[in-house]
Amino acid sequence: MPIRVPDGLPAAQTLRDEGVRVMRESRAERQDIRPLRIAILNLMPLKIATETQLARLLGASPLQVDLTLVETSTYRGSNTASEHMDAFYRPWSDVRSERFDGFMITGAPVETMNFREVKYWPELEEIFDWTATNVFSMFSICWGAQAALYHFNGVEKHLIAEVPKRFGIFEHRNLDPTHPLMQGIADMFEIPVSRHTENLRHDVEPVEALSILAENDVSGLGLVADNANRRFYMFNHLEYDSDTLQAEYNRDVQAGENIILPCNYFPDDDPAQAPMNKWRSHAHMMYGNWVNWVYQNTPYDLKDL
Repeated sequence: MPIRVPDGLPAAQTLRDEGVRVMRESRAERQDIRPLRIAILNLMPLKIATETQLARLLGASPLQVDLTLVETSTYRGSNTASEHMDAFYRPWSDVRSERFDGFMITGAPVETMNFREVKYWPELEEIFDWTATNVFSMFSICWGAQAALYHFNGVEKHLIAEVPKRFGIFEHRNLDPTHPLMQGIADMFEIPVSRHTENLRHDVEPVEALSILAENDVSGLGLVADNANRRFYMFNHLEYDSDTLQAEYNRDVQAGENIILPCNYFPDDDPAQAPMNKWRSHAHMMYGNWVNWVYQNTPYDLKDL
């Protein structure tokens, strides 16, 4: 089944060109079917790129997904045109009375700030609390995962001091191959990493509700689950395109930033060569696992959440 996206969303044509089945809102409304309602709170500055990356993975499932794009009501960044935001995004104040099968929260360019210094932190705390009653499962990414972990479990993030940032493709261990999100994923699998901060195992292990599903010795925790509350914390970026780290590297070089070459990314560590995608299959498997698990367990009537 296809993913349902708003009519005119730029990601739609990109996905169609890639062979992903996309359904217009106008057609989906005529189908007698209960699609999965999944919302994305997109806090990334390059919102169109993130929309496309996540819609690509959610749309690869055989299930019909009704996608809702959400922004914070109290803050709007300046990197994406207001016309795009007005046309395709709904403020959280507009959706807070609704219920969703799945709710995703992305990373944000505020990683080195104290959580409570972030302009929209009070609203984000409200959103986190709202997910506990209005959402069947939450999947958070990068800073969004760090923020959720701090809000729900009091687990702090830590600045990475030995390098400008953790940057590159890191091979993670699948620590629980029988977990619904990890089934079918290899014992060792690659994930793109781009972080200035990290969450540490010794802070997570004492929290009884949390279990570590993926980890790398250098980049640290990759994926943590709170199974009882159906929350998942992905600290890295399986959704990234092949050239996303390349674009980040080039941007920082041109800006004169203190940046390192992303490890295990460019062939022969040569930035002039096109990077190879080593994580695409794992991304489709994990996101497909999450969508399927939500479908198998969410109430048919969301009023029963």
